[in-house]
Amino acid sequence: MNKQELIGTVADASGLSKGDASKAVEAVFDAISTSLKKGDEVRLVGFGTFSVSKRKASIGRNPRTGEPMPIKASTQPKFKAGKGLKDSVN
Repeated sequence: MNKQELIGTVADASGLSKGDASKAVEAVFDAISTSLKKGDEVRLVGFGTFSVSKRKASIGRNPRTGEPMPIKASTQPKFKAGKGLKDSVN
């Protein structure tokens, strides 16, 4: 399912127009992104938890030459599925 299919499904399930459903989906994505940028986690009971984790700087290897190269520290988004989501898939 891509973003447009998600918007269509939300529109059908909620009775909203596709334009309104698009705004709603975008608002959810923006709210999650904004919270993660602040370092907060977003916990949706029964669905899952979005969080951020910090990766330390490290030394990697260039696969072509084998030379060591530095990898900068970064912040990565994570998602951990909740019990309700896991149960609905299995």
